[in-house]
Amino acid sequence: PPTTLTTHAQRPASLSLPVSESALWTVQREGEVKLRMGDSGPAAVPPVTVHQAFTRTVKQFGSYMALGWKDGEHWKKYSYTEYYQACRTAAKSFLKLGLERFHGVGILGFNSPEWFIADIGAIFAGGFAVGIYTTNSPEACQYVAENCQANVLVVENHKQLQKILQIQDKLPHLKAIVQYKDPLKEKKPNLYTWEEFMALGRDEPDTQLDGIIASQKPNQCCTLIYTSGTTGQPKGVMLSHDNLTWTAFATAGHIGLSEADQSQEVVISYLPLSHIAAQMIDIWITMRVGGATYFAQPDALKGSLANTLREVRPTAFMGVPRVWEKMQEKMKAIGAKSSTVRRKVASWAKDVGLVFTAVSSVRYGSVSRNPLNYRLAKRLVFRKVRKALGLDRCRQCFTGAAPITKETLEFFLSLDIPLYELYGMSESSGPHTISMPEAFRLTSCGKVMTGCQTKIFSPDEEGNGEICFWGRHIFMGYLNMPEKTDEALDADGWLRSGDLGKHDENDFLFITGRIKELIITAGGENIPPVLIEDAVKAAVPLISNAMLIGDKRKFLSMLLTIKCQVNADTGAPEDELTPDALEFCQKLGSTSTRVSEIAGGRDRLIHTAIQEGINSVNEKATSNAQRIQKFTVLEQDFSIPGGELGE
Repeated sequence: PPTTLTTHAQRPASLSLPVSESALWTVQREGEVKLRMGDSGPAAVPPVTVHQAFTRTVKQFGSYMALGWKDGEHWKKYSYTEYYQACRTAAKSFLKLGLERFHGVGILGFNSPEWFIADIGAIFAGGFAVGIYTTNSPEACQYVAENCQANVLVVENHKQLQKILQIQDKLPHLKAIVQYKDPLKEKKPNLYTWEEFMALGRDEPDTQLDGIIASQKPNQCCTLIYTSGTTGQPKGVMLSHDNLTWTAFATAGHIGLSEADQSQEVVISYLPLSHIAAQMIDIWITMRVGGATYFAQPDALKGSLANTLREVRPTAFMGVPRVWEKMQEKMKAIGAKSSTVRRKVASWAKDVGLVFTAVSSVRYGSVSRNPLNYRLAKRLVFRKVRKALGLDRCRQCFTGAAPITKETLEFFLSLDIPLYELYGMSESSGPHTISMPEAFRLTSCGKVMTGCQTKIFSPDEEGNGEICFWGRHIFMGYLNMPEKTDEALDADGWLRSGDLGKHDENDFLFITGRIKELIITAGGENIPPVLIEDAVKAAVPLISNAMLIGDKRKFLSMLLTIKCQVNADTGAPEDELTPDALEFCQKLGSTSTRVSEIAGGRDRLIHTAIQEGINSVNEKATSNAQRIQKFTVLEQDFSIPGGELGE
């Protein structure tokens, strides 16, 4: 970064500086920050507010479709002009309800046009847009609402409303609740339907709103993303107007999205909007290029997403690893029931696909000649697979938010569907590095986004060190948390990721572990558990989760869980094995069909197979201290409802 930025950077201890001497960070709701401007290229683009970015899109693409949602069997649509007007009306309604400057509007519910309109309306009105996890308990909702001083809470339905009604007496800043789906089951003071809410601002004069919009600056906070830390209360990540508008501009340019007058991009909104990844893709990047966002059904992740994909046929699609794994499992199950000829053709095509795409990726995707057998495989198999998945128009399929296995990456690569990995954080407004067709390496999360920089801090002899980020996408600070902000940013304003990684000779970034996860044995050896855990899962495909234990201990041991069915409603693990886990057992001659028949070493055949897999991992260990000496298989898989995993 330019030296002018680093030499004048103040430590977060001095966050109470007057605005005129703004630092690169702040923890105050009304604070302003110094933007990390570059001298040239995307980093030097003039900053704009959310309102300025939206009006640019309306001017260029006002008549184009912006949002599509299902009403019964039919799709309803908003143009960009209608969408913008709805956001203005919502903003005036929020002001009428008493939304104060730099106070929150909490949104609790599944993705919908109302979610987007409430979000942008809150920003227009000078408040903070605050997504709340739909799975939050009433107490967790209370913490977020109180932390952001929410004046209004927008909820999806009666179920979410009940959470808020339980805690509303403990929220002194709360002035109103709005329910956007389903009729109200009971009338209460300051509780509005979406229609009643929108009616409040419809005939209000524009003067107050226009005054607030005119006073907004790109370096002020407009959105809070609450990150669920593994310890302590969630932190409110403060994102500025520039964080959102610049990151959307830079990402759209970096991945080569087309503007609507060339060819309109189409995306599906289904991932939780309380995360920055979904907001950045579904709202901000799509708005930047005048794209169309279609909303999936609330049961998308329980199965209906497949139908929406086939109906909408997106041009770009982001799936978390679990979405891709589910597709893989389903395709494998269908494949197992196919005729012998079909299976052979599919197997041949996948071999061809993997060889061709692997060669392509080694050469940065620049293979110009398509071999005859690849063209044939494409016509016979790949096109049909893409069409069946609803990905026939999809030029780029992305994966991110969590590590994905090499097995899943190779499965889709063999079907000529390369999954491009994204890597970033809430604190970097979403993406930092992105894999691309012309810059692709299996298991790498790509190269740094144009206009941003990566630094590997204090690398060891193999080049592994903490990954640090720089750019205009770096957050403002954690709301009211100077100590946590101090931990996240170094003296010069670089964002510490907490992830270990390294670059290869071509600047591809590889994640190799988490700093906080380093195990230090009783003998003083530093061991990165993720690499060993991943190796065991690769060696024994039956394993769902592997957890290495050894901190301050004499040797390493491992807790293992088995791939099992998951309850679609609660997300809790069940006793039945998944189809591919069953297949694994049958190949070994085992008759086990449930986790309870395997756990604790009850199935000797499975126990022996796991031991052999661990032996093969131990053979490649870099030292004796990195060998797994003992393991046990637990009675059930890790899950969020079970409390073993955080969200």
